[in-house]
Amino acid sequence: MDERAALAMIGTRLPGAGDDCAVVDGQVLTTDMLHETTDFPDGTTRYTAGWRAVGASLSDVAAMGADATAAVAVYGAPTFEADALTAFVEGASEVCEAVGAEYVGGDLDGHDEFTVATTGLGRTDEPVLRSGATVGDVVCVTGTLGRSGAGLRLFERGDDERANELFRFEPRVEAGTALSGIATAMMDSSDGLARSLHQLAGASDCGMAVETPLPIDDSVDDVADGSDERLELGAFFGEDFELVCTVPEDEVERARTATPCPLTPIGTVTEAGVTLDGESLPDRGYSH
Repeated sequence: MDERAALAMIGTRLPGAGDDCAVVDGQVLTTDMLHETTDFPDGTTRYTAGWRAVGASLSDVAAMGADATAAVAVYGAPTFEADALTAFVEGASEVCEAVGAEYVGGDLDGHDEFTVATTGLGRTDEPVLRSGATVGDVVCVTGTLGRSGAGLRLFERGDDERANELFRFEPRVEAGTALSGIATAMMDSSDGLARSLHQLAGASDCGMAVETPLPIDDSVDDVADGSDERLELGAFFGEDFELVCTVPEDEVERARTATPCPLTPIGTVTEAGVTLDGESLPDRGYSH
């Protein structure tokens, strides 16, 4: 059973499961786990690991349209080296500071592989779910796509400094709160744009028709070998942690004005199917 099948099975036992966070008494709560072999390529600094791991949970908070309040992390490693642990805490603390939240600690555990489990907490009275998209809404995405894919290529080439910069994304908490009350459905793009579109479509029982050009990050052009790889990194690789949302057509300009980062319309909510330039878009993306 793969991750998605496992989540679907668990969802039958947990009503309300399936969004980026659980909603409990006006608060949103999420948890994530990242591993060295699958999430932190060779060359990733512990500072970047702290930033990225905690940022992943803060991105889930952003996807609910919530204000981020706090985060904790479990740090598991074969040994606890002072410099590495300090750098991790600095990265975790500074990504929280970047979105107005507080890193409040966590736990340490011996583990044969560097592994981080994080929890993010936020607050909202109007959570934005994945299930509210309506036919005719405009599909939008914040920022640019493909940064993490480009970062991986740079790690593979030994350009660790630039790769670490690309891996330290800014969780879109401010954009998420700006879109709360405007967006009809929203999630983050941690699994990739294509898979996010399929997940939104499934949750809202609709389709998505998306058109190129997509807002692909300039860094992708520095590493991609042709248009096919450019699309692969931008639409399928995932781990970009941008927001994918649907907005009523007559609210798009207000949403773009309210959002403190670029918000790009990329398509339309339809009755059924998920397409890119009129062709079926594969339900493919990042898998844990």
